[in-house]
Amino acid sequence: MNAVRRPSNWISPEDYIAGELTSEVRHEYFAGEVVAMAGASIEHNRIVGEIFRALGNHLEGKRCEALMNDMKTHIHKKEDDWFYYPDVMVNCDPAGQQKYYCDTPSVIVEVMSPSTERIDRREKLMAYELIPSLHTYVLVSQERREVTIHRRTGDDWTTERLPENGDALRIPELDFEMTLDAIYARAGV
Repeated sequence: MNAVRRPSNWISPEDYIAGELTSEVRHEYFAGEVVAMAGASIEHNRIVGEIFRALGNHLEGKRCEALMNDMKTHIHKKEDDWFYYPDVMVNCDPAGQQKYYCDTPSVIVEVMSPSTERIDRREKLMAYELIPSLHTYVLVSQERREVTIHRRTGDDWTTERLPENGDALRIPELDFEMTLDAIYARAGV
C-alpha cells in the first residue's frame, strides 16, 4: 500500500481549524499549507456589508442563510482539503453547515481588490467549481463598478459581466436581485 508522503510542515485540517480559533490573523488552507490573509480596505468592507445585509434581509425566515467573511467554505477533492474565507456565502443545506465552515454553499461572493483579483478570478474559480452545491459565484470589483457572475448550468459554467449585461445582480435560485447602485452605495465607486 502506498502512503501519501506529506512535507514536514504539513498541517492537518483539524489542526488548521483549531489554530484558527485562537489566531489573531485569518489564514486560508491549501492541502496542508496555511497562508495568512491580508486585511481589507474600507471600500471592500462597505461593499461586503451591503451585499451581506441585502442577502440576509431577503433570506430572513427562509431555509437559506447568508454567512459573512469569518465563515470558511470547505472543499474536498481526492486526498486534499482546502478552506477559503469567502466574503459572503449563502448556504441552503443545513446538513452541510458545520460550526466553523460550510461544505454546501449555494452562492459565493468575493469582493476583489487589485491584490486578490487574479486569485479570485482563477484559483478560487477553479476551486469553487468543485463544490457540487455551488450554483453561483459572484466577483465584485472594489475599484470600478463591475460584477462578474459565474453560473452553473448543468455540467458547465457560464459567465456574465455587469454592467454590460444589465444594472442588477440577479440570483434566480434565491429570487434575489440587487442593483449596482445598491452594491456600491457607500463605496464611492
